[in-house]
Amino acid sequence: MSDWKPKRFWTESAVVETEGGYTVELDGRRVKTPAKAALVLPTRAMADEVAAEWDAQEKVIDPTVMPFTRSANAAIDKVHHQHADVADMLADYGDSDLLCYRAVHPQELQQRQAEQWDPLLDWAAETLSARLLPVAGVLHQPQPQVALSTLRERVHGLNDFQLASFHDLVSLSGSLILGFAAAQNRAGAEEIWQISRLDELWQIEQWGHDDEAYAVSETKKAAFLHAKRFFDLSV
Repeated sequence: MSDWKPKRFWTESAVVETEGGYTVELDGRRVKTPAKAALVLPTRAMADEVAAEWDAQEKVIDPTVMPFTRSANAAIDKVHHQHADVADMLADYGDSDLLCYRAVHPQELQQRQAEQWDPLLDWAAETLSARLLPVAGVLHQPQPQVALSTLRERVHGLNDFQLASFHDLVSLSGSLILGFAAAQNRAGAEEIWQISRLDELWQIEQWGHDDEAYAVSETKKAAFLHAKRFFDLSV
């Protein structure tokens, strides 16, 4: 396998306004996506973040340290061409939402889930007009169709850039409701991330800390926080 990486060829990057938004130029040459599409970003703030990532490259280009560029590429090259499919996939989380599946024991865990998750289900009922119902155990039980349809419509209403980041907010947390809670600032992103890990944190309390699992969790947390930042910059 080749370890070749493209080298830095430009002196400076610049954000310029273009049709439909903003783009980034490297010594006057406009950046394109991996699929050779125009990199048109919806806000100046997002373009500034992308430009800063290109500026930070040294001898070779390392995409692993360019999260805003990667997310923008995903929105343009992938989500744009399959928006409905991505939206449907994320909306399906509503029928098996993490917040709805409650422990049958012990009582302490049941109480913790109720204290942290019930307010978010109440928030969704009031703010999103979608009441999801908690159930005991892990066996699937269908949620009210009216609520699911309302949530699906809201997901489909997101633009390509919002949907690209919303994908990570939902898939990393395991919850459509937590994804919306993060997107709409129901609570801080770090707090919502901790809420999504309630069951994991309970297990840690019972059985102790695992370094490998912690490292994986921290990587996911960083991705979740980035997704929230990217969502905010999408409008």
